[in-house]
Amino acid sequence: MTHSLLYRHAAIIGAVLVLGLSSARAAQTPSEQDILRDNPAGNYLAARHASVERDPAVAAGYYLNVLKTDPRNPDLLSRAFLSVLTEGDVDQASKLAEKVLAIDHSDHIARLVLGVRALKQKQYALARADFSQSVHGPVTDLAAALLSAWARYGAGDPRTAVDDMDRLGGPDWYGVFKDLHAGLIFDLANYRKEAGKRYESAYKADPTALRTVQAYGRYLSRNGGKDAALKVYADFSKELPNHPLIKDETKRISDGEKLPPLVDSAQAGAAEALYGIGASIGRRGGEDLALVYLQLALYLQPSHEMALLSLADLYESLKKPDLAVKVYDRIPPSSPLYRSAQIQLAVDLDALDRTDDAKQRLDHVIADHPDDTEALMALGNIERDRKDFTNCGDTYSKAIATVPNPQKSDWVMFYFRGICYERSDQWPKAEADMKKALDLYPDQPLVLNYLGYSWVDKGMHLDEGMDMIRRAVEQRPDDGYIVDSLGWAYFRTGNFDEAVQNLERAVLLKPDDPTINDHLGDAYWRVGRKLEAHFQWSQAVDFKPDPDELATLEKKLKDGLADKSSSSSADVTKTKKSGNGG
Repeated sequence: MTHSLLYRHAAIIGAVLVLGLSSARAAQTPSEQDILRDNPAGNYLAARHASVERDPAVAAGYYLNVLKTDPRNPDLLSRAFLSVLTEGDVDQASKLAEKVLAIDHSDHIARLVLGVRALKQKQYALARADFSQSVHGPVTDLAAALLSAWARYGAGDPRTAVDDMDRLGGPDWYGVFKDLHAGLIFDLANYRKEAGKRYESAYKADPTALRTVQAYGRYLSRNGGKDAALKVYADFSKELPNHPLIKDETKRISDGEKLPPLVDSAQAGAAEALYGIGASIGRRGGEDLALVYLQLALYLQPSHEMALLSLADLYESLKKPDLAVKVYDRIPPSSPLYRSAQIQLAVDLDALDRTDDAKQRLDHVIADHPDDTEALMALGNIERDRKDFTNCGDTYSKAIATVPNPQKSDWVMFYFRGICYERSDQWPKAEADMKKALDLYPDQPLVLNYLGYSWVDKGMHLDEGMDMIRRAVEQRPDDGYIVDSLGWAYFRTGNFDEAVQNLERAVLLKPDDPTINDHLGDAYWRVGRKLEAHFQWSQAVDFKPDPDELATLEKKLKDGLADKSSSSSADVTKTKKSGNGG
């Protein structure tokens, strides 16, 4: 089957398949598999859909199926290779890389993959040859230099490894990577003085870089004395308190342990390089290349916990909590990072509507660590999002109890608990918490919005409440929920023209929110624009409001709003959304 024929077939059956494929995973059901088994174009469309949905495992399966019908098709081969690679099957990706290079000798990612495979197999000369042909730009140039250095170290030549790496010119940010990896190579080679100089240089360039701090602190624990090592960790903790790895290593050094180097082999060093670059570019929007680097790091060192956390975090940024869950589950219970992984795993389970599983995970963490503020906050957030307002207030109270002297950053704990109290009809407690949050963080826009909105809605402190909402809008003029609050406050105080003006802007900012559309419909009705009011209420219904909102909307679509003189709070929607108060 030719390439053009594939696309003609795809065009013919595309509409049929799209109707049947609501998601890539849905295409795995038996009936659809039967349809696609002997249908190359169907496989191709399903693979493209899975790629768009960021599901590399499903995409890889379909691309490999269609590749059987046209094994030398360069487009199919490249897509299958990248899908298999980002899914994490580096052995299979290596086989495909060989086929890619048979067609396109300049494919840099294929060269990188084969070089990593050779390094894992301790074929160091072959690895360096492949890495030398994988250069393509600032990121890949640095990766090739670091990986080549580790291959040179693996071949027994650490000084040449570092000399070759140091010859790489480029941006200033290369320096930290080169110093760190030179230090690691010298450390493993037992060149203590040279290792110390390079570690110190990397540390001075960025004393907040976790892996640099660990590498230098571990080196000092063996060579510079316990106090020097502990100071490095303590200074880091001032910037980022309570990091699990730093806490663990601080305790071990305090107990007199001399920690080994951060890596123990050429393979582990190369994995560290791939992880460091992958995590860095992933934070800067280079998700596709970051997936490649992190999967290659885990191929070399499957137990690399920071690479696992970075991969899971990357999946979360790509809105793939199901994939993140699988990665978090690879963190062993013995790891200092296990607790943090379980907390984030629970958040992802809740995103998948597996809320009971999420709570169970958090209950286990809290049972082991009753004063774990992070776990308690995560549980409270899940309960609040699921509208379990009575329980979330109690959970946040437990979290607050773990912080004897709240600081500015703790405002959110009181804000969230205040939301739970307000939603469970405990207004005096809610008001006190909102005021406490403002004491900790004066002029915080979310708190100003919530407290001001609540006062106006209750007919209390109207001038002060309106002023609070205006100040919130000044800080966040593009927040549709906060702009909605201002419009709705004008509505509640009878200033319908101002209400329309602000609610129209809120709908532009958040066009698919049912409550904001409902509010605008009410405002239109009050200024006599009844046809437009019906349109906005219909829009609100289409955007799937909560059941209580839906009932109110259906009544308004049938009867409109009651006269102003006889209207009651039951005639209008008072529900707040997450950005509009919780």
